[in-house]
Amino acid sequence: MASVEECRTALAKLVAHFDEIGEEDRAKHVVERTVSCRVSDLDVIFYGRLHPEGLDPFLEDPPANGKSADVKLTIVSDDLIALVDGELDLARALLGGRVRIDASFGDLLRLRRLL
Repeated sequence: MASVEECRTALAKLVAHFDEIGEEDRAKHVVERTVSCRVSDLDVIFYGRLHPEGLDPFLEDPPANGKSADVKLTIVSDDLIALVDGELDLARALLGGRVRIDASFGDLLRLRRLL
């Protein structure tokens, strides 16, 4: 099991990855969405915001507006790290039940193009 700090580092890498996506691709596939990442084995939830300019850093503080996230990811710590490092394929992880994403179908299609 990875630590909370290792998960923070992995999510920071994910934010950096989104910064590398071209502005044109982001404009085409990204709409503003709030994102939560529940790391089930550590019982911690990270919150972020995806928008056409990129992905904001993930924090452990829930949004001030109290609303539920638009896109909810549930994953165990080791799989989060493997996913961000490119060692775990998202589609296979979803089909195998290792990752759960609660989002609209349109959001799933957009995310698939970006990850």
